[in-house]
Amino acid sequence: MAANGSPTVRRLRLGAELRRLRRASGMTSHQVASLLLVSQSKISLLETGRRAINPRDVRDLCELYGVTDQSFVASLMRMAKESGRQGWWVAYGDVPYGVFVGMETEAVSIHSYEPLVMPGLLQTPAYAEAVIGETNPHITAEQAAVRLEVRLRRQHRAHHPARPFRLWVVLDESALHRTVGTADVMREQLEFLDRISAQPHITVQILPHAAGAHPGVSGQFSILTFSDNDAGVVYLERFTSDLYLEKPADRQPYHFMYDHLQAQALAPEQSRQFIRDTVRIHARPS
Repeated sequence: MAANGSPTVRRLRLGAELRRLRRASGMTSHQVASLLLVSQSKISLLETGRRAINPRDVRDLCELYGVTDQSFVASLMRMAKESGRQGWWVAYGDVPYGVFVGMETEAVSIHSYEPLVMPGLLQTPAYAEAVIGETNPHITAEQAAVRLEVRLRRQHRAHHPARPFRLWVVLDESALHRTVGTADVMREQLEFLDRISAQPHITVQILPHAAGAHPGVSGQFSILTFSDNDAGVVYLERFTSDLYLEKPADRQPYHFMYDHLQAQALAPEQSRQFIRDTVRIHARPS
């Protein structure tokens, strides 16, 4: 079980561990809820990390599941206590995809496929402001400003190699040609993408249109891992919701898919040249 610093990640991993223990005991969530005199929805929320759990609940569940290793129980109770802390993003209010922000903060590596726009961690301020405004016409200017501030703060790890993590992005060519904001904004964004992809902890591969149909046509996804021996989580972003896949049978197809996307994409140095060539296209007068 990974030991993670983010309270969000701790809660998710703790929930997954409690679910594993329940299943190993042969009990259903309905049976557990009945024995503890709580609702079945509470057990479900605890196991999916969507509800904070206190150490006493962890102790009671472990006793119910027949866990006899008291040092293991103590480690789970400690994780429950630490998961009650709030992440930095909570100060910004109801941030969309707050669970993902917590996972991203703690991940040691992220492998992402982006078919339409630049990945949030690699956006310039002007590009981020434009893409937030243009893709969320229903939000107020104040809400857009908060989302922009959160997005830029998320980028600190990517921009500071003293605290690096591994970021690998396969980016569809469409994202390079789609004008977000203005031509000037796009030129600045692509020039920045060229520079930052030279960082040793960041790899960007461009998947050209010439590659034809490929496994990523179904949309964006990210694979996050939290330690060297952790299988991680697959994250699927949608407009009004998000989805996290933790079961091996659900994750494995995305690992295979990412391997194929990397193989079909241009090599990193070829990708940087492709980006530079696209900068010149955006520099042409309309």
